[in-house]
Amino acid sequence: MPWPSTTLTGRTIAFLVAPYGVEQSELTSPWQAVAESGGTPRLLSTAEGRIQAVRHHTPGDTFAVDAPVAGADPADYDGLVLPGGVANPDHLRLDRSAVAFVHACCLAGRPVAAICHAAWTLIEADAVRGRTLTSWPSLRTDLVNAGAHWVDEPVHVCHEGPGPLVTSRKPGDLPLFEDAFVTEFAHAWAKRRR
Repeated sequence: MPWPSTTLTGRTIAFLVAPYGVEQSELTSPWQAVAESGGTPRLLSTAEGRIQAVRHHTPGDTFAVDAPVAGADPADYDGLVLPGGVANPDHLRLDRSAVAFVHACCLAGRPVAAICHAAWTLIEADAVRGRTLTSWPSLRTDLVNAGAHWVDEPVHVCHEGPGPLVTSRKPGDLPLFEDAFVTEFAHAWAKRRR
């Protein structure tokens, strides 16, 4: 799916993942969407070095970390993407620096995109209360208990908070997810410049 080459030009987008367990397609496909739309994706993690992605439960490729999240400043990023995978957000929600970074991005009104199990990290960052979002179906009860309104849709864009929150259910929804978050990230950045 082509994105206009100028959509995210000049914008840096953080991708936050754990050292192990991110679903590879939920990292690489959105990463490509950011790059193809002119943005600069940056990989943050809870440790330096390389992260190990998975394809469901099978180890996938490894990817170099650009910076540890512990030293990352949300003000340096124009948006945040949270890929899924079961182990990935489960690790992130136990890391204080990762949770603090997500909380700060959401509180500052940065646009955030999360897919599949990534909503676990949003719950831990207290970023779903009063918001409408979707996720992998097994997270529904967790989200409702955290004060969110859950919907079963391929992608949902919520503007009921400081900044746009774009959520999606699974890898099969990636084309719609990418189109929605690239659009929202571009609009959010344009509004901040006014």
